[in-house]
Amino acid sequence: MAQYTNSDATGRGQSRQRLVSLDAFRGFTVAAMIIVNTPASWNHVFPPLLHATWHGITPTDCVFPFFIFIVGIAITLSYDKLKATGASTKQVVWKTLKRASVIFLLGIFLGLFPEFNFSEIRVAGVLQRIALVFLACAFLFWYTNWKQQALIGAVVLVVYWMAMVCIPVPGVGMGLLEPGKNLAAWVDNMLMPGRMWQGTWDPEGLLSTLPAVATGISGMLIGRLIANPNVSREQKVAWMYLLGLSAFVLGSVWGWVFPINKNLWTSPYVLYTSGLASMVLASLFFVIEVLGVKKWATVGVIFGSNAIVAYVLGSIIPSVLAPLNNWYVMNVVEGRNWAELASLLWAVGVCFLCYIPIYLLYRKKIFVRI
Repeated sequence: MAQYTNSDATGRGQSRQRLVSLDAFRGFTVAAMIIVNTPASWNHVFPPLLHATWHGITPTDCVFPFFIFIVGIAITLSYDKLKATGASTKQVVWKTLKRASVIFLLGIFLGLFPEFNFSEIRVAGVLQRIALVFLACAFLFWYTNWKQQALIGAVVLVVYWMAMVCIPVPGVGMGLLEPGKNLAAWVDNMLMPGRMWQGTWDPEGLLSTLPAVATGISGMLIGRLIANPNVSREQKVAWMYLLGLSAFVLGSVWGWVFPINKNLWTSPYVLYTSGLASMVLASLFFVIEVLGVKKWATVGVIFGSNAIVAYVLGSIIPSVLAPLNNWYVMNVVEGRNWAELASLLWAVGVCFLCYIPIYLLYRKKIFVRI
């Protein structure tokens, strides 16, 4: 049975046998992040490439939780190796705190780039949420077993649901789940410093990070399945499909009473997206690991080998190309019948520009670890 060890929580690690399907999943997810974040014009975007306005879900709403799900899997595979090599708790705690801090500060840096206007600093953000989820999940993995992790994840989802619908919000009332008028927004206004993305609320706020931890736990549980040497590859595929479909259905049904909502990271949203992520990984695992058909996934593997570097480039390059982007929008996008396509092609171009240095790093076997 192959031994799977797949990187740290966000980058690439060392192993005797790479889990290529996870690398590919990570890479395709990061590439999708770049594309949906960098259209030429936000006024001209195909609807599936936009986030849902509020309740509901689009393909774009799946990208971020997919990445957090992958973070959870990577924690299991990499921290299992730390346990096997006899790493001390002190070493693990220091390593975890250091990595989470670097990712968090990198998110702050990208939020400030390029103006570096500290009066407009945003403490919340995508990398910041990844850092907090990684920190919580890494400690959970180290100090608890998989059954306790599953129980903690379930409790978090139920408690978050009860809190959001049952705790009265001053000036708002109880059970309201409208933009800026809900418990999560109230908590963010009370506790979170700095500017918020939507003025009075933030989609990566404090309270909604708790169910995001449950997304990470779902990945950790799938990682435990993948790492189990007593389960055949075919059985792993079947279990990933079964567990994923079960979570997807449960999330869909739960959404009848507690809406699926990315901005609030609601409990049904966690189950719905984790279920989809599990089934996507099962498909990749079957094709790549079981059937051995790998060449088609090379681009994903290359992106996944330096995922954080790719994400950072995807945040910096659009700012550098801002003057060219303005010209492109005025001369190629605006007033055209194919404006949405032109806007998408710009995003694909940005993604390709990110791919070039990532490919060079991959060729030279340079893997940036945080």
